[in-house]
Amino acid sequence: MSAYDPNNIFAKILRGEIPNHTVYEDEHTLAFMDVMPQARGHVLVIPKTAAVELSDLPLDAARAVMATAQKVMAAQRKVLQRQGIVQMQLNHAQAGQSVFHYHLHLIPSNVHELGRHEGGMADHAELAALAAELRAAL
Repeated sequence: MSAYDPNNIFAKILRGEIPNHTVYEDEHTLAFMDVMPQARGHVLVIPKTAAVELSDLPLDAARAVMATAQKVMAAQRKVLQRQGIVQMQLNHAQAGQSVFHYHLHLIPSNVHELGRHEGGMADHAELAALAAELRAAL
C-alpha cells in the first residue's frame, strides 16, 4: 500500500474544509466538478475511503465508485447531449496523478477535443450551474 496523506485536497474536500461543486454524494462516494477541467462537464468521482490509487482501493469502494460513475455518466449524457465520455484514472506521479487520493475522471468529450489537465481554472459560477443541472438529471 502507498502512504496516504490525509491532508491532500480531496481529503480536505471530503471533510468540508474546501468547497466543491457537488454533482452526487452518497455514503461511499462523492462526485464533483473538476475545477481545472479538460472539457465542459468534467466530473471527478472519489471514494470516501483513504486510498492513493487503484491498487490501494478496497474492492467494495471500487464498486461504489463505478456505481456512482454510471449514474454521473447518465446525467452527463442527458445534460450535455454528448455520448462520448472519456473515463480516466491515473496511478502515481509517473502516470500523471497529481492528487494522491484515488479518483476517476469522467470527461464528456471527443478524445481529440480534450484540453490539457490542470491547464487553467474554470469559472466557478459556470461549474455551480452545471453541477446543479447534473444533480437535477440524476
